[in-house]
Amino acid sequence: MTEDARTQPRTRRDLLALIGTVAGSTAMYQAMTSLGHAQESDYRGPIRLNGDPRGATVLVLGAGLAGLTAALELKNAGYRVRILEYDTRAGGRCWTIRGGDRIEELGGAVQQCTFDQGQYFNPGPWRIPFHHHAVMDYCRRLGVQLEPWIQVNHAALMHSTRAFGGRPVQYRQVQADYHGAVSELLAKATRAGALDADLTREDREILLESLRGFGALDSNFRYTRSAAASVRRGWDRRPGGGVDAAPVPSTPVSASDVLTSRLWGNLVFSASLDFQTTMFEPVGGMDMIARAFVREVGEDLITYGARVTQIRQDANGVEVAFEDRRAGGAVRTERAAWCVNTIPLSILAQMDVQCGAPMANAIAAVPYAASIKVGLQMKRRFWETDHHIYGGISYTDLPNRMISYPSTGYLSPGKGVLLAAYAFGPFAFEYTALSPEERMRRTVEWASVLHPEIRTELDGGVSVGWHRVPGALGCNGMWTDATRREHYANLCAIDGRMVLAGEHCSYIPAWQEGSILSALDAVTRLHQRVMAG
Repeated sequence: MTEDARTQPRTRRDLLALIGTVAGSTAMYQAMTSLGHAQESDYRGPIRLNGDPRGATVLVLGAGLAGLTAALELKNAGYRVRILEYDTRAGGRCWTIRGGDRIEELGGAVQQCTFDQGQYFNPGPWRIPFHHHAVMDYCRRLGVQLEPWIQVNHAALMHSTRAFGGRPVQYRQVQADYHGAVSELLAKATRAGALDADLTREDREILLESLRGFGALDSNFRYTRSAAASVRRGWDRRPGGGVDAAPVPSTPVSASDVLTSRLWGNLVFSASLDFQTTMFEPVGGMDMIARAFVREVGEDLITYGARVTQIRQDANGVEVAFEDRRAGGAVRTERAAWCVNTIPLSILAQMDVQCGAPMANAIAAVPYAASIKVGLQMKRRFWETDHHIYGGISYTDLPNRMISYPSTGYLSPGKGVLLAAYAFGPFAFEYTALSPEERMRRTVEWASVLHPEIRTELDGGVSVGWHRVPGALGCNGMWTDATRREHYANLCAIDGRMVLAGEHCSYIPAWQEGSILSALDAVTRLHQRVMAG
């Protein structure tokens, strides 16, 4: 390691980038304003909309998970529901790309996905925490089959251009050496009496005993080359059978090297509630959730290709004008007694919307994050056959930030799709300003630093920059503590005969759970208003 790497301070920008590497742009932004991001969902089970609405009509704008949730619950309660959806599919950011799909973006760039049958890529949500109870419950009720999604893989890689000569190292090595180094230093401080004022003698003995086990320290409380350390960080020669089967222990890096590498920063995220085991994904792609909602709601209730241009309301209802993209942009209108509006604020802020000043100001106050994901199909699953990596994430400080390995199809002889880049924030704008072809070239360049095989095994790919997706214009709403205090209540309040819903109307931004919970809250309050009237 160079002296520059040892002495270079960790900047706030580095920390935020590190947070964003794992959690995405929303968690990065939240970390800038508040450290209490990860919270368990407050979902307590299916809602009950008691009382007869007598067939009251509701127009739902947007067929993402918030819109689909609202439509399903209102339909089941006896409302007559219609959904207007900009895209030609339901799901919104709950999106899975497969072979044959066409991806159009602002600026006119078009990509045609060439993935083999059975291969897919989730450019939006890609994992479900176990404590997102609403998503889990709807998957159970709608028959969406889930399978484990791997967040942490000790065989995956960590990489920094500023550490270990730019050479990727295994997650297990960084974790073992960091735990060992910290345990040894704390043991030395304890034995030297530095903690005498804080701990009793018995407490100090218990602490030393725990440090020996936690850090794989030897009898002298040193973290050194040993079988105990190698069981965690890996062996130079693994245990085998027959002659010369004895294992050869590996040599840990120095405490100084492991600390100044900064790679230990990637270890903390698996302890965050949002990323703790167990995490899930739907079998066959994330959009299996949206498809299940559509089956239950009814495809006939959705008008696709509807670009909403104007929202008007009066004492008796809401009228929405939209361009029918399937009919050459012909202008049409829909009217209903009530409206649940789930259009992203990034788009809604540019529309002609009749609402009070408090809601209008709230809509205009929330910017949207930029993010991009790149999926690459590989001719063979070399990460499994060559490197024994089955699922999980490798991290890098290069612009692509990570490589995520599929948690499905283990040991299959065919192809596989890697999430080869997940960038966010200002760099996502720079990334997607490039042509799709140039994005692919650079992604391959960066990802091949961790896996050189990518250059020869590449077999097509696609990229999605959310701020260039016409129906979204961003990844998610970005709140600060200040804007929440001033605008959040006004954004969620019922304005006349319209109420908003979506991840932007939640304290769980950028997660599907936030979208569903916001919709449940919105329709509950709307139903109460209807019943009171």
